[in-house]
Amino acid sequence: MSGGRQVNAQYNVARAGSLTDRISTHVRRRMYARFLAEGVQAEDSILDVGVTSDRDQLASNYLEAWHPHKHRITACGIDDASFLEQQYPGVRFVQADGRDLPFADGSYDWVHSSAVLEHVGSSARQADFVSELHRVCRKGVFATTPNRWFPIEFHTVLPLVHWLPKPRFRALLRRLGHHALALEENLNLLGRSELEAICRGLGLDGWRVDSVSLGMWPSNLLLVLRKPQARGAES
Repeated sequence: MSGGRQVNAQYNVARAGSLTDRISTHVRRRMYARFLAEGVQAEDSILDVGVTSDRDQLASNYLEAWHPHKHRITACGIDDASFLEQQYPGVRFVQADGRDLPFADGSYDWVHSSAVLEHVGSSARQADFVSELHRVCRKGVFATTPNRWFPIEFHTVLPLVHWLPKPRFRALLRRLGHHALALEENLNLLGRSELEAICRGLGLDGWRVDSVSLGMWPSNLLLVLRKPQARGAES
């Protein structure tokens, strides 16, 4: 079959301005508010890992769009998103892979990453990604990822099929024509237990997994990592 729609730079099939796009924007507004509620200050430097070249969807690169202190943001990703420097004066763009960041330890107060973790590959690569985010932050990390156990799979807008064992889910995606999303390196969904296992496997402390919900069902997971010195400063 070849019924799959074209995957955009956001790794999904949603059309710009569609209901799916509007719902995603609503959820991301809530996640941005949760990020600020972690104690982000006006003077804090922020590294946003995983910015996209997409310019059409309503919440693409939402941190750069919504955060008022543009000069405190460094945007980073594998896509060429250098246009962000012109679109949001003050923002700096660095093209780099989040699994191997070209920054020294503790270079930024906060490291933010929205809906990138599910796109970096295997569980080992996901652990590398989380480890790098943690390495370059001074105060903390705020990373979001869709909850695998929400009934709708956000990238394909298909119901329930992502609850299948992962090999069967990927085989079904191929049959439906979603060949790019059938590859583990492009889409590897996580549930809460898998995200917690990554943190435990890395030996991290000061972490927690929260969520935001749609219709009383957790739709997105929020991984918050706090450095010990940051926790001590708040107490």
